[in-house]
This record gives sequence, C-alpha cells and structure tokens, in this order.
Amino acid sequence: MLTDTLRKIFNRDLAKLEEELGLYLQEENLWRVEGNVANSAGNLTLHLIGNLNIYIGAKLGNSGYVRNRPEEFALKDVPRTELICKIKETIQTVDVVLSGLSGEQLSSEYPEIVLDGRMSTEFFLVHLAGHLNYHLGQVNYHRRLLDY
Repeated sequence: MLTDTLRKIFNRDLAKLEEELGLYLQEENLWRVEGNVANSAGNLTLHLIGNLNIYIGAKLGNSGYVRNRPEEFALKDVPRTELICKIKETIQTVDVVLSGLSGEQLSSEYPEIVLDGRMSTEFFLVHLAGHLNYHLGQVNYHRRLLDY
C-alpha cells in the first residue's frame, strides 16, 4: 500500500535530515546565511517540522499541533539537540498517522484546500514527500557550502 512506501520515505528522509544536522562541524553554522543563501539549515529544519506536523499530524491525525509558519523562518539559534528532538518527534507523528490511514482515506479529498486547490490525500502526501526531499537537499548543500 502507498502508506507503507510513504512511511519508508518520510522515515528515511527525516533520519537523513537529522544526520545532516549532526554533520555540521560548528553548531552555529546551522543558522548561517550568506550571499544568496537566504535560509539557514536551522530554519529549513523548523519549516519541515512545522509543515509535516500541520499537514500530516494535525490535519490527518488530529494531533492538535498549531503551526506558526513565520516563526519557522524568524527563530534563530535553537540548539541542535532541540532540533534533533523535534525531528524524532515528527518521525513518530508521521509514522503513526500514516500507519492508521486506510485506502479509502488516501483516495479521498485532502481535508483542506492547499496549493492550487482540491486534491486527493495521496497526491498531497506524495507532494509533501517531495517537499521534504527538496529542502533536505538544500540543507545538505548549505552544510557543504557554509560550514567551515
């Protein structure tokens, strides 16, 4: 079932995000921006955590999560250990919610209008996996470019 595949992808990519944060030689560089690099790895991490917790945790799993999207890009200097803890919590949330979705729920309309309009839940979940991977690549590049 698609949920099994998505669980593996989200688990893999969130674990890779955690690994990327751990590879920074200098923790303060998680928050570094320079030149045309406008988003720090720390802010991208907060953004991904917020994104998955609202769209999967709250909207599909009724977790009660409340998102503050502007804060995802405004906060600075959150300790690496706290970011990693939030990633681990997000892994658990995503895994639990996806484990509980039925085939009928996947093919039904996503409960909120996002992006360009109405879409199926399975379409939006695939989109969220791509969004995670896109920003994961940015974090990897950020680390290799600015962690010196």
